[in-house]
Amino acid sequence: MSFINLEQLPFVGMSHEFVGETQGTPFSAFIVTAPPGQGPPLHQHPYVEVAFTVEGLATITIGDEERVVKAGGIVVIPANTPHRFVNSGDTTLRQIDIHASPRFIQTNLS
Repeated sequence: MSFINLEQLPFVGMSHEFVGETQGTPFSAFIVTAPPGQGPPLHQHPYVEVAFTVEGLATITIGDEERVVKAGGIVVIPANTPHRFVNSGDTTLRQIDIHASPRFIQTNLS
């Protein structure tokens, strides 16, 4: 068992990174804090990702589909599917993105 404070996790870009293999878990997570207009480039992973929008508004693109997701929205992103999100609101976007892998594997497509 371990107890971790968010501030103990590495902060890269716009997210704290919970890397499962260093925490003894089979999954990883980005804890996103994105200002308006910010988001990652189009990318994909060889595993499923689940994005939980906690606060704010995100425009999420998955394959050819684009949707606006508000707080409380949950998006399941299939493995090997190009996707991205951008904070399309005017406040901070808070999102928790669970990766079904003990480490992050990401291929940027743009």
